[in-house]
Amino acid sequence: MQDLLPQTYLIGLIVLLGGAAVLVGRQILRVRRDEQALARLSGNGKAGGGPQDSAGLYELASVQLRKRLYGQAVDNLKLALRRAQAEKAPDEARALIENALGFALAAQNKFAPAIRHYRTALQAKPEYPVALNNLAYALTKQRDIDEARATYNKVLALDPANTTARKGLRTLERRVGNMPVSTAESASDDDDDQPGGDGGKGFSKAA
Repeated sequence: MQDLLPQTYLIGLIVLLGGAAVLVGRQILRVRRDEQALARLSGNGKAGGGPQDSAGLYELASVQLRKRLYGQAVDNLKLALRRAQAEKAPDEARALIENALGFALAAQNKFAPAIRHYRTALQAKPEYPVALNNLAYALTKQRDIDEARATYNKVLALDPANTTARKGLRTLERRVGNMPVSTAESASDDDDDQPGGDGGKGFSKAA
């Protein structure tokens, strides 16, 4: 029995190291794909070589969001919105761009303008769980607890199994507890990272 212990330990260590190697390998591949996509979409630095239509600009901004190049993503998403308007793009496409722009702004702690873009996304596509979750998160950061809670509940009405909304509500309840909202507004600002959008790292998928 004692002889089996070192073997069991070695097998467990090998499995652990193998799992870590797979995770590291996936991360390296993901970074390499993003670098290649960024070079392709930006035209390798050539003047006028970048995307000219709203879809290409959105794709480029999505890669920039994953690489946390938020300022560049904001610029490209604003341009994508202008192009989408000129192209008479469908409402769903405009909603995707507005949500991504809100996410890029919120990532820079610019929650007030982020909220405006999330609301515009929801005007274009009212049943949009990703934008609703992002709006609820930004509202929480702005201490609008009641509307944040109501917004998370809208997500759950659309998708009862939505884990982002459930986690957001749990975070709200931990923060607020049984205190009145006016008292809870002074609670510490230590909640989890923003839930995300459709293109960048950690983004949940649009319904």
